Formats: sequence, structure tokens, C-alpha cells
Amino acid sequence: MDQNESKMQIAVLIDSENVSSRYASIIFNEIETYGFATYRRIYGNWTKNNGWSENILLENSITPIQQFRNTTGKNATDSALIIDAMDILYAGNVEGFCIVSSDGDFTRLASRLRESGMEVIGMGESKTPKSFRGACSVFTNIELLLEGDKEENKKEKRFV
Repeated sequence: MDQNESKMQIAVLIDSENVSSRYASIIFNEIETYGFATYRRIYGNWTKNNGWSENILLENSITPIQQFRNTTGKNATDSALIIDAMDILYAGNVEGFCIVSSDGDFTRLASRLRESGMEVIGMGESKTPKSFRGACSVFTNIELLLEGDKEENKKEKRFV
């Protein structure tokens, strides 16, 4: 049996505009405690220097999804991530999602995924709004992971 068959299959979707590349390796180390990262995607405008280098993406086997900013003041990257999340949900290939962002705009997505029976792991910095934290099954403060603090206060568990 493949070692990944018994683990929860997780779609990891990263908002490059709201998460620093310095967290790349710890994101996937933490995901291993929950299951296996089947999808590893990161969303952003790759024509701009956003700190996520080609080497970081290759080392962590992350697929970049290009999204140009179509209109000033609108966030096309968030929309692309949300559309992909719903496509992955309906494909039925995963049991959970990890949304990596400190952006409260993903609150409704997290709620909707949970309503469909998905485990939703949120990861973000301490500035992440309570609404997004609360919509996730589990929320992990990645700043604390980076600091190596493994105390229980790094996670807020929500039971649905």
C-alpha cells in the first residue's frame, strides 16, 4: 500500500500576496501532521517580484498559478484561488483543504468547504481576522511555527 493512501489528502492553496515565502517549508511540515498535500498551488501575479522565487517553488513542489491584476483595486488572485478550490471540491479527490492566507476574504470559502464535509486547515499570521480563523476547523499561526513555538496556543480548534 502506498504510504499516502491512508493519510488525509489535502489541497494546499497559498495566497502569495498575503503570505511570505519564508514560511514555505514550515507550511508543508505542518501539513504532514494532518495528511498529504495532494495539491500544492500558489496564486499570484508572477510578473511582479513577490518574494516567492522559482527555487522556493521548486524545492517545495508548488505549482504557481498566474493571475494578472485585471482591474485596479480588485483582487483577481483571491478569485482564482476560490474558483480552483470549488473545482477541487467537486472533483472529489481530497478530504481537506489548507488555505494559507492572512486575508479575511477567505472566510466564506472556508465555511462553504466545511459545509461540504471538508476539513479546513487555515494558516496565517497573527493579523488574520477572527472571522477567517473561526471558519476553519483548525487555524495555525505560522509565525509561531517559524519561531519553533509548539505550544498548544498556536492552534485554535473549532468543532463543527
